[in-house]
Amino acid sequence: MEKKITLAVDAILPFKGKIVLIKRKYPPYKGLYALPGGMVKYGEEVESAVLREVREEVGVDGKVFKLVGVYSSPARDPRGHVVSICYIVLPTSENLRAGSDAKEVELFPLDALPDLAFDHKKMIQDAKEDLYGILSQM
Repeated sequence: MEKKITLAVDAILPFKGKIVLIKRKYPPYKGLYALPGGMVKYGEEVESAVLREVREEVGVDGKVFKLVGVYSSPARDPRGHVVSICYIVLPTSENLRAGSDAKEVELFPLDALPDLAFDHKKMIQDAKEDLYGILSQM
């Protein structure tokens, strides 16, 4: 079997002074909190994919604010080698609700995050400087 790399996107979504997290409905990490995100579809731009995933998982429209980074450790996802591109996405609507892969959607203060799936804690840590500025203006 040919091994392949899969491309994913994750969104750090500041909302009403907190960070939006989903409780995962499916494995891996079922029941743990994670950033909204998912796999990029063939022919899709990563910026479009991250906005689609935010809309599907938490019901919010948004706009890409900033690239946080590319996360490529082969061990970051138990399903295989999944490279994730993480963005800060600013909400442009307020209809927050659990969608497709989300069991629940919750807001958490930046300084009181729960245990997170994948390497999402590192993504948030890498974005903290920008997040403090954004959250203080909400």
